[in-house]
Amino acid sequence: MEVLAIIPARGGSKGIKRKNLVDFLGKPLVAHSIEHALACSSITRTIVSTDDDEIANVSRSFGAEVPFMRPGELAEDHVLDWPVFVHALKYLAANENYHPDLIVHLRPTTPYRKPEWISEAVNLLIQHPGAHSVRSMSAPEKHPYRMFTINADGYLDPIMKHEHPEPYLLRRQDLPEVYYYNCVIDVTKPETIFERKSMTGSRIFPYIMNPEQVIDIDSPRDLILAQYFVKELL
Repeated sequence: MEVLAIIPARGGSKGIKRKNLVDFLGKPLVAHSIEHALACSSITRTIVSTDDDEIANVSRSFGAEVPFMRPGELAEDHVLDWPVFVHALKYLAANENYHPDLIVHLRPTTPYRKPEWISEAVNLLIQHPGAHSVRSMSAPEKHPYRMFTINADGYLDPIMKHEHPEPYLLRRQDLPEVYYYNCVIDVTKPETIFERKSMTGSRIFPYIMNPEQVIDIDSPRDLILAQYFVKELL
């Protein structure tokens, strides 16, 4: 089975300047995800999609392929994952006649990821042929039953009121299990991307992870905390 890992790493970033190249425990941030993919026995090819020459050179130096440069219009802040992956897969099909069976999406913002986790997520999608994708999930620190918006009159409005008249008053042990998407691993099918025009489709199978092992870097504060926690996890 041909399993392609795609690591999207554009040059621009808002929270941390040049985030994908920032030093993280002695290596550029993007290098960690490249090493995760190369160390995973389930992945047969690893590429980086970037618009940035420096990121491309760094990625190649750590063993990833950069078979194309991403167009600038696909590297802007508002661009979602789907068109980036469509571009990558169409390029590989047109220029190499390369058609992977599965695609693994690894974000560079996750510098701690065990290769066996990736294999387990890939195997979940293989074992559940009716699923459109697999996404890594974790239990949230704060439960949505205790979350509110503020309505036009200035009063608190519980976001889960459709599930319970007073969801915020339930005892902790009575709260239902819920999960959030932790951005560590995605596995999807080419037909999900092309036929359903989606990264996930509607039938998403969960890969459940321990929240204490989830690292996702979005801000300078995240970067500082992540370096401390990953040192403890390694």
